Amino acid sequence: MNAEIYFIYDSHCPWSYASTALLNHIHHAYKDMPIHLFHVVHYDGSDGIEVKTAKQVQAQSSVTFSENYLRFIQDDKDGTISANLLTWVNKREPAKSLAVLNALQKAHFQDGNPLRQQDDFNDIIKEFKLSPPAKVFRSVLSKDAEFNLAGIAELQELMQTQAFPALLLAKDDNLILLNHNLYLTKPETIVEAVELELKR
Repeated sequence: MNAEIYFIYDSHCPWSYASTALLNHIHHAYKDMPIHLFHVVHYDGSDGIEVKTAKQVQAQSSVTFSENYLRFIQDDKDGTISANLLTWVNKREPAKSLAVLNALQKAHFQDGNPLRQQDDFNDIIKEFKLSPPAKVFRSVLSKDAEFNLAGIAELQELMQTQAFPALLLAKDDNLILLNHNLYLTKPETIVEAVELELKR
């Protein structure tokens, strides 16, 4: 049996941040299961986030947000460079992808780092010993990130929804949309749901 996980998310989306906790538990339980990350780039610099959204996420999940983040929550969010970087990591050093996503989300939602320009990424680049090309830090999507969007569109067509975040389990020829909302308050319980699907 072949099984893989697909995660459609946005690095600057609070609900995606909460859902990454589920992905971490799946990865811990199934270390050899391939994980594919697809950054949807919903936040492109044209919109911020409402305070009430952060409160809803905190109430309905296991994550919290720092005062540093909440202070500037309504400022326009831009996940373009994060998408470029994560797409590059997925392609060049896939074993680091999930860890880099976690680091970016910690920097954004806990440290209040806007992740909008190259300097905002320096600590993470250094921590993971990455050497991305300069094009990753442009304020437009890289060709690889744009190609990723085409892959997202295909997955969304199969799911028959454009909603994100989305967590999908591919088992042999079947694609199963996991209802991540059921597990946000106790993210470790997602492992049981995956186990049940794998046994079917």
